[in-house]
Amino acid sequence: MAGRDEETLSDLTLLGNQNTKYTYEYDPSILEAVDNMHTERDFFVKFNCPEFTSLCPMTGQPDFATMYISFVPDQKLVESKALKLYLFSFRNHGDFHEDCVNIIMNDLIKLIDPRYIEVWGKFTPRGGLSIDPYCNYGKPGTKYEKMAEHRLLNHDMYPEKVDNR
Repeated sequence: MAGRDEETLSDLTLLGNQNTKYTYEYDPSILEAVDNMHTERDFFVKFNCPEFTSLCPMTGQPDFATMYISFVPDQKLVESKALKLYLFSFRNHGDFHEDCVNIIMNDLIKLIDPRYIEVWGKFTPRGGLSIDPYCNYGKPGTKYEKMAEHRLLNHDMYPEKVDNR
């Protein structure tokens, strides 16, 4: 099938809406999903968000990151404008870097139940130290569970360089 009809887009409220409201506090209810029209095959969807921000829960200082989200969909895809607004909702959210990537992954698992997903935050250094947390998930009892284990065990095997930030 090529193209989408009104029925496949009927649940979307943000895409095409000219009255976008930006939420400045963490809000997973912003996320919206659409049907995956290609469930017969595996494919990766990758989102790069180079302007992710959150706050340190202790100091309130801003943290900046590029957030990489990759997944192999099953029945649903995350709608990109909703994802953008959801990531923006972390702007005034106070959490550690490791918490942010796991919260994002958990919210996306709840929304789209992907076959496989990984979230990697590459945070800019603060105080001379960068933190780049990575988490992943593969659907239990499937080849994706093994894929998640393999990718985690072989993740980031090369030393950090200044030019890959």
